[in-house]
Amino acid sequence: MTLPSVKSIFYIGVSLVGLLFAQSALASVPEPWQMGLQAPAGSIAEKANSLHNLLLIIITAISLFVLALLVYVSIRFRAKANPVPSKTSHNTIIEILWTVVPVLILVVIAVPSFRLLYYLDQTKDTEMVVKVTGNQWYWNYEYPDEQIGFDSYMIDEEDISGDQIRLLSVDNEMIVPAGTRIKLLVAGNDVMHSFFVPSLAVQIYSVAGRINEAWIDVPEEPKVYYGQCNQICGVNHAYMPIVIRSLPRDEYDAWVENAREEFAL
Repeated sequence: MTLPSVKSIFYIGVSLVGLLFAQSALASVPEPWQMGLQAPAGSIAEKANSLHNLLLIIITAISLFVLALLVYVSIRFRAKANPVPSKTSHNTIIEILWTVVPVLILVVIAVPSFRLLYYLDQTKDTEMVVKVTGNQWYWNYEYPDEQIGFDSYMIDEEDISGDQIRLLSVDNEMIVPAGTRIKLLVAGNDVMHSFFVPSLAVQIYSVAGRINEAWIDVPEEPKVYYGQCNQICGVNHAYMPIVIRSLPRDEYDAWVENAREEFAL
């Protein structure tokens, strides 16, 4: 058996890295050993990612501060160093500090949180509507203005081909025009589901007898966004993925024309 040379290993590594970045450029998909969030796509995801990073800094600082206090107290007030323990019952300055400082921290967190919350509520400023209905165990997409509707099922593992992804690819993707703000009307036909696409920062429940609203803004760059139902909904909960594919406007218009013949309501 001949072992590969260092040069061969290098070129294989470069090829794998290139393939990984090529896939990442064309699709927002979970990566092996991924630690953080998926790269944000659209203004909602960017704002949510910024808030996440701010909270990470705050909670890290608080954790380190509390750890430092614990270490200091453990050393400074250990039994050997304090054979006669203090009988102090209260300290006005410290009590004011541990009341005021947490309030200030909560205000710092609340301001961007409420800003993002109200931004998420701007569903009236959208350019098109897609109704999403959760079923056991597939999604139905309806375009009211285009009079199109179709079901979207996960592709079985034995039928995966080409660049399709196991447990994530579907037979009929939700197609949208790139660079568009889209209102999502999310409903359900049976148990509770959840429409969740991490890179677009959208997560909204699908409830029978009720319509929930959300919106997404898809960037100008054509791309594929993957998601899944993240509300436990039965035995096949893990097998109802979401795929949103954004196309240039001319390609989207061509798709609509074809879809009106294949998926007309």
